[in-house]
Amino acid sequence: MPMPPALLRLAATAAGLLLTAAPATVAAAAPPAVAPARAAAGATEEPTWAAPLSTRGRYVVDAHGDRFRLKGANWDGAQGSWTGSGSPADPAGHHAGQDSHGIPLGLDRTPLPRLLADFHELGINTVRLPFSNEMIHSTTPVPDGAVAANPALRGRTPLEIYDTVVDALSRSGFAVILNNHTNTFRWCCGIDGNERWNSAQSTARWADDWVFMARRYASVPRVVGADLYNEVRRDVLDDPDWGLGDDHDWYRAAQLAADRILTEADPRLLIVIEGINWTGVPVDGLPHGRPVLAPARTLSHTLVDSRKLVYSAHFYGYTGPHHSGATGIGETHDARYQDLSRAELAAALDDEAFFVEEGGRHYTAPVWVSEFGIGSNETNPAARAWFGNVTDYFADHDADFAFWPLVGFEGHDDWALLRYDDAGHRSGVLDPGDWRATAWRHLTSTPGRTGPVASDPLWRMLSTDHGDAVASLRVRATGDWDRGAYKAACPDGTRLAGLSHTGGRGLCTDAGPGDARAADARQTVVTDERYVPAGGDWASGYTKYQCPAGQFLIGYSMRGARVSAALCVPARSGLSDTGRTLWFDRSDDRPADASGGDFAYGAYKGQCAADEYAAGIAFTTRVGSAPGPAALLCRAARR
Repeated sequence: MPMPPALLRLAATAAGLLLTAAPATVAAAAPPAVAPARAAAGATEEPTWAAPLSTRGRYVVDAHGDRFRLKGANWDGAQGSWTGSGSPADPAGHHAGQDSHGIPLGLDRTPLPRLLADFHELGINTVRLPFSNEMIHSTTPVPDGAVAANPALRGRTPLEIYDTVVDALSRSGFAVILNNHTNTFRWCCGIDGNERWNSAQSTARWADDWVFMARRYASVPRVVGADLYNEVRRDVLDDPDWGLGDDHDWYRAAQLAADRILTEADPRLLIVIEGINWTGVPVDGLPHGRPVLAPARTLSHTLVDSRKLVYSAHFYGYTGPHHSGATGIGETHDARYQDLSRAELAAALDDEAFFVEEGGRHYTAPVWVSEFGIGSNETNPAARAWFGNVTDYFADHDADFAFWPLVGFEGHDDWALLRYDDAGHRSGVLDPGDWRATAWRHLTSTPGRTGPVASDPLWRMLSTDHGDAVASLRVRATGDWDRGAYKAACPDGTRLAGLSHTGGRGLCTDAGPGDARAADARQTVVTDERYVPAGGDWASGYTKYQCPAGQFLIGYSMRGARVSAALCVPARSGLSDTGRTLWFDRSDDRPADASGGDFAYGAYKGQCAADEYAAGIAFTTRVGSAPGPAALLCRAARR
């Protein structure tokens, strides 16, 4: 989200090194045991799409398999608006002088049905609805004035009002994506106590809150997504990371929350994982920049439902690939996005985010630009040109998007698509005098792909870098199949296609024959050579963990660098009795088309062909040799 101009990204990290004040926190009450009854609000619309949503390659699709483009905007307020200075009771201490009272903006000025009708007029179909963890636990009713135009909401807590808004949006036909924006009601996004998901709370508490929220709205049909956390960034002393396994590991935390949401709360939801917004110290000569989604190239997420992952990125003209967006303290001489030519901007967007949409890779997923925006009072020619260029890019690439913000107060926040004065009169991008209108109409009206989307082959990575990677619900139900080892198992519906010689990485797919596993629940944990038939030594001198006849690999386990076990399951139809040995202990041995992408960057990899099954792992324990996988037994299905 945009910062107040006077503090624009001042917080990015160099400024943070000068700040020592700890963020204010508010004591939280326990969430209610059950969701309260929700009031009716908003006109019902008949949507042209059906929930739940899932993904096929780079596209989001609805329940019928038809493309559903996320054409959205951010209805902010419930994440908090206090800037951290001045009295929280004084509107002057809130972003743009707008005290949200911890609820979506505009409910004091306009009846909810009117707001929803105005949203439809914008041409959007999706609302990203931010909230704070503090909102979940607050038991204090909002002041009557905060809901003056909606008197039925008087006496309710912020969470109860959020309930009403969620229900109204769903009934009006909008896709609703819940967004954990902040820990506290304090406006983000600098050094503010909201830098990470666990800046003002534990990771366990954060994940518990997500399970609570997902369960709370599991019965609301058009709540379709969980956007896990907003703009993960550096605090005063420390960077977030992607895969180091420590308390700042955003990759691991997102995987934890995603798994818990899908297994404990609501398996219908899309899981939206935003890239890292900022690392390093923004001082010329020191490392700094916006990793965004670049880390997914070498370490991507594999969920228990492989068709639920959406990656997300934010782009504003005043930031840049290596520019925090600050003016004054914390400002560097790096280019901002608005300083880039049209071609340079496109290259930056591709490199930082849209590469994820490339098909046939372990990271392939839809990319949702869940924040971008600019003010109606902007006069800088470079900023205006950037807005035209970036909306053209989104239109040309048929991208999913959400503008920031949707609602604001007239005379306060000129960024808002729709602004309302004290009497509820509307102004904004729907007015011909708003210079943003042409670009907005182009973005929302340019035709994109519609109709059925075919299922592309799925490729997903397994990583045992810092723990288990058991993505199969069927395997999880059987318990710990190799106690003390790091275990990995492919998501249900996929099979193991590749392994790395070092590093413990694996690659899963449903390419070729698709889901080949038999319906029964049997699985075989192989820890010796008992299933290698006489005369069938396919890796002489090496230890071979081979699946029983008619079974194939879906998982493996590691103890340190050494193979510990192979996990096999029966095939639905027979496998060939013959196969080939695929060696990869001294070089890569992968299909020529490189399907799946580099799932173990920097390590040798072996990968069976798309029409083959992996049925055995060979390795050595010879002194001086790496004990990781050295060869795979690849077999074809019987025809």
